[in-house]
Amino acid sequence: MFRRFASYLKGQESAPGETKLLRKLDAFILSFCCLCYFVNYLDRTNLNNAYVSGMREELDFKGNELNRINTIFTVGYIVGQVPSNLALTFVSPRLFFPAVMIIWGGLTMTTAAVSSPQGIMAIRFFLGLAESSTFVGTHYILGSWYTEKELGKRSGIFTASGLAGTMFGGFIQTGIHSSMDGVQGLSGWRWLFIIDGLITIPIAIYGFIVFPDTPTTTKAKYLTADEKALAVARTPESGAIKVPLNLEFLKNVFCSWYWYAFVMLWIIAGETESFSSNALLALYMQSHPTIDYSVSQLNNYPTGVPAAGIISTLFWATLTDFVGGKRYLVGYFIAVVGIVTSTLILTCFDSTTTVFASYYWAGAVYACQATFFAWCNDAMRYKDERLRSVVIASMNMGSGAVNAWWSLIFYSATDAPRFTKGMWAMIGCSIALAFWTAGITYMTVREGKEEEGDRDVRVVDLHLEEKMVTEV
Repeated sequence: MFRRFASYLKGQESAPGETKLLRKLDAFILSFCCLCYFVNYLDRTNLNNAYVSGMREELDFKGNELNRINTIFTVGYIVGQVPSNLALTFVSPRLFFPAVMIIWGGLTMTTAAVSSPQGIMAIRFFLGLAESSTFVGTHYILGSWYTEKELGKRSGIFTASGLAGTMFGGFIQTGIHSSMDGVQGLSGWRWLFIIDGLITIPIAIYGFIVFPDTPTTTKAKYLTADEKALAVARTPESGAIKVPLNLEFLKNVFCSWYWYAFVMLWIIAGETESFSSNALLALYMQSHPTIDYSVSQLNNYPTGVPAAGIISTLFWATLTDFVGGKRYLVGYFIAVVGIVTSTLILTCFDSTTTVFASYYWAGAVYACQATFFAWCNDAMRYKDERLRSVVIASMNMGSGAVNAWWSLIFYSATDAPRFTKGMWAMIGCSIALAFWTAGITYMTVREGKEEEGDRDVRVVDLHLEEKMVTEV
């Protein structure tokens, strides 16, 4: 065990049986997490699809009520981040993930019965609470099972599944609107919520059956005893340490540079996703001064944004693994994309082709989701599990806290189609991201050198211990 762990610390070749273990982990962990995130995004983004497909008129939306509903969802999402991630260190993830899936599936179906925007507001708060565990919880789990050379690709595949939910949501709404509008006296947008909610149930059951928890707690029958031992050996010793939740733990969180650095990183990076997360292209089309787009066009054309995000996410996640975990490269790439696309929209607004191309290209900034959370997992690989879970959850919580008011100020539906304030905000965030990325790069390199020295000492100690035991 000691020798195997030492080989991982030194970055040597794979241990015997590791390839087979990875195939099993990918088959069960990634399959469930990707399906979970797919329907999570499907349920989350179907509100925007429904809004442009008849819900606005049927429920008589006024002003920026859509933005307020999204803000209320974000508040629930924020509140649930840290508690849900900490819950994964106490409750079996195999039980926790499916349970919250069933809850949010039921809430999604309940949305089909609303008769006013206020009813949606109440439901979306609790929907945000239930869905808060999926993104940050999965990144915590991926960081527990996969090594630095494997994590980026898996994080990228997971993130891409959510973007696929966003992309297919538009096609699903188009199909439902054309085939089920008026069935049983219900509008097409109401059937969207019913069908999306029903999809979650079989996926939750699948997760309950196959999800393997974490390396130190897994009871998965499809893993042999040797594979379970190998999974633990691949994990740093700190992976088995779960410090008590007390004032000392709270002090360690707020005295850690990781918390401040990565939370602020995701706050800034999260706002560079604003073009996509606030459905600006759909709102631009709906409010276009001269072109009247059909319902199918309003749902289908914006799918190019998450499509660009999927390509960008998979490309950068794979590349940063290939070049040794240089996740900071994505920060500079996103900064350039944010500045250029905003400038093009500001200066070439009269060109519909340029505006569409800019919004599509802006979808590439979704690459930061996979790589920045993988970056945090990499940097905190040798820290205790609960500290890592809190930092990961706090990243998304911090971003959500800013999103709660950021979209109201810079991307209100009443600012469509130009969103001039939002374009300037994007330029500012992109510049800030470049500087913050440089700062974290410096800190992680410095910390890495210190930890490498500590690990070398630990490996020597392990060899000496083994030698003494052999001599005795």
